Amino acid sequence: IMDRAPNLDTLLEMDIINRYRFDRAGINYLTQLIGAYISPKSARNNALNAEQKILITLRYLATGLIQLNDADVHGVSQPTVSRVLTEVINALSSPALIRQFIRFPGSVEECRRNAVQMQGIARFPKVIGAIDGTHINIASPNQHEEIYVNRKGKHSINVQVVFDGWYNIINVVARWPGSVHDSRVLRESSLNNLFENGHMPHGFHLLGDKRGLLTPFLAPQTQAEQAYNRSHKVTRALVERGIGQLKRRFGILHRELILQPVKVCRLVIACCVLHNICKQRAIPMAAIEDNNNGGNGDDGRVQPQANNLVGLRYRDRFVSTYFAT
Repeated sequence: IMDRAPNLDTLLEMDIINRYRFDRAGINYLTQLIGAYISPKSARNNALNAEQKILITLRYLATGLIQLNDADVHGVSQPTVSRVLTEVINALSSPALIRQFIRFPGSVEECRRNAVQMQGIARFPKVIGAIDGTHINIASPNQHEEIYVNRKGKHSINVQVVFDGWYNIINVVARWPGSVHDSRVLRESSLNNLFENGHMPHGFHLLGDKRGLLTPFLAPQTQAEQAYNRSHKVTRALVERGIGQLKRRFGILHRELILQPVKVCRLVIACCVLHNICKQRAIPMAAIEDNNNGGNGDDGRVQPQANNLVGLRYRDRFVSTYFAT
């Protein structure tokens, strides 16, 4: 039986974070959080315990190692790594954990709290989060391969994500193939239902570049419109930095994932849950460099809104209320 290294007791705290993105206390927390769901049914055959399974999974998500390398690091076989990844990722992406760690503000108090934090960035008022899309590259699937080809000609999953002013993920949609446009992902999401059907406190918004959101002016004419655009640009950059943090923390999201699309979607959700836990526990980023910020789900262009007259009129009133001198 191979020695299942490494021993965390021999590593400094930052060395643990660099390898697993969680500190020692954070790993203990995860073990308590999902241990009951992934612990072996018996101790026969030297079965992996919950912590060992979590370490294997975190190393894979953090560094993007191929499964065989992850197996060598932890003294197990590649098929064991595959089974462990499925088990732990399913636990981390369960509805219960999603509800616990990825929460969209619903009350007036929560919305005001988020809006105050967002307004502190560049004085853009009444915004509870910034939204964007990002693509996670995948290998060509065996079925319906053509629907996963995005604008850049690569196979991907189109992921919609919303960050608040503290870089917490407050909503994520990871289920659409790469050919689907961001505007459709938003239109058919639960967020659209919340805002369109009056389930959110009145007067709060998401910041983005798609129809149905507070968007920038394509050709600002007045000083108020220019001020609005400047504030919009600076504030919305938060979501691009947030996606960059997510991908830097979990390097697997930079790789072309050789997994079935449904497994990729669960992996993305698991990374989002883990990201928020890191934020909640104030775990610092790993000491690595990464020039890919991960933003802009499509080509980054602002979409025309000529057919959204109600939204345009509302934006005009918004600008005259908050940005007119």
